[in-house]
Amino acid sequence: MPPLPTMTHSSSFLLPSPPHPPADATDAENAVSYAVVVLNQRLPRFAPLLWTRAQLRVCADGGANRVFDGMPELLPAEDPDEVRLRYKPDAIEGDMDSVRPEVKEYYSSLGTQIIDDSHDQDTTDLNKCISFITKNLPGPDNSNLCILVLGALGGRFDHEMGNINVLYRFSNTRIILLSDDSSIFLLPRTHSHEIRIERSIEGPHCGLIPMGAPSNSSTTTGLRWNLDSTSMKYGGLMSTSNIVEDEIATVTSDSDLIWTISLRKHA
Repeated sequence: MPPLPTMTHSSSFLLPSPPHPPADATDAENAVSYAVVVLNQRLPRFAPLLWTRAQLRVCADGGANRVFDGMPELLPAEDPDEVRLRYKPDAIEGDMDSVRPEVKEYYSSLGTQIIDDSHDQDTTDLNKCISFITKNLPGPDNSNLCILVLGALGGRFDHEMGNINVLYRFSNTRIILLSDDSSIFLLPRTHSHEIRIERSIEGPHCGLIPMGAPSNSSTTTGLRWNLDSTSMKYGGLMSTSNIVEDEIATVTSDSDLIWTISLRKHA
């Protein structure tokens, strides 16, 4: 069997210094295009940073309330009205049953696109936002697209499970679920994975979880308790409360796995 192609992962988007400019045309071609989705949970402390890194910014329904209320709270030294003008979403999408009327009107008056999907009750607001982004991101294709989802964790457990399900529904798109405490993304079984650890902002605690199906064989390097063709399943072994030891962790599995790593509070 030929070796699997390698997919690399990095949380460098959380680093306070701006990304280095591309060194050459090849690097420019491979530069990541970020989009941000804001869900209806408290904004993480790094929301302003990620907002400025993104090319497209979408609020899922009540996520617009969080931006309207939360961005000025995260930037208390600045004038709230100026903050709200600066952090204007490109679109608000969803059922429109959570966004406050005055917030919707405020952003609409600034040119934000309002997309009422209340007719579609079969998909979540996050699902709708991901579909919108993949169809509307500027550029020739989405091969370098990475979608950062803020407020994806915390609150109702069924909402969290719905958000994780979106990782599986859009397994060909890089999507990272973020809270103040954790980062979560999917490791598709179609690739081997090289995860570059940004120690100043993340770790040491991490986990590998076989959420979609049992794994008969998973192998890792760079962790304190590595897996060696190990089987994992609910009701059996799972690699939770593991520790990253090296600068790079590698993962290969016969099943899609969820990777999670803790985020440092001072980041």
